[in-house]
Amino acid sequence: MRFGIIGDPVEHSMSPAIHNAGFAALGIDAVFEFVPTPVDRFADAERLLRDGTFDGASITMPHKGNAFAAVDVIDPLAERARAVNTIIARDGVLTGYNTDIEGVRFATEQIGLPTGTPVLLLGYGGAAAAALVSTPRGTPITISGRRTGAAARLANEIDVQAAVVAWGEPVAGAIVVNATPLGMHGESLPEAVVTEAAGLFDMTYGDAPTDAIATAAALGIPYADGLDMLVGQAVSAFELFTGRAAPTNVLRTAARIRHR
Repeated sequence: MRFGIIGDPVEHSMSPAIHNAGFAALGIDAVFEFVPTPVDRFADAERLLRDGTFDGASITMPHKGNAFAAVDVIDPLAERARAVNTIIARDGVLTGYNTDIEGVRFATEQIGLPTGTPVLLLGYGGAAAAALVSTPRGTPITISGRRTGAAARLANEIDVQAAVVAWGEPVAGAIVVNATPLGMHGESLPEAVVTEAAGLFDMTYGDAPTDAIATAAALGIPYADGLDMLVGQAVSAFELFTGRAAPTNVLRTAARIRHR
């Protein structure tokens, strides 16, 4: 079997190292490789899937919109999130999935707080949409962003009941989910948003803990980061690709090693 990651750039991606470690651990005859694909050449990558050259692929920027439009069948959760980042090819038919959703679920489970704990979601882009779809029905949700109208539209598009609060307003006792880029380059989230949280899931990650993660750790607030989400995404994609239960610890170790 042959799989790849389609995007531009892709050479920074950990996906090949993670999936190839999983294939080796289970003795699966498969390979996962880089498929550099410029913004105007997605059709070339699509042909590789339809003609059987590749059995599936992970999709990254700038092609998530192209992938959503190209697939023949869309998993209901991906349809709800309006985004596809994983494609399975069978006999020329492309089926699209969104493993960001499982990645969010996996990461929030690492925090260890009870199901139904209120959520304060920061952001209103594609990652925020995946977070909303992954949140169990009935969970109290609040969305915050610099444009409150965009936050309200996201809730409406995903069909969830959510309150909208001004940027920087905390929700005491909530799991804060940072689905914004803030933290990637040393930026800080509003202090009270973190200090009043019951837990923190910061989707960003880098060579050092983000300021929000460092604050949570210092206060004893349980947290998860973008690497946890990456592992969860990989587990979901691996099982779609192979039909086998993923060796989660192997994938986690490969991600941590590749990240160093």
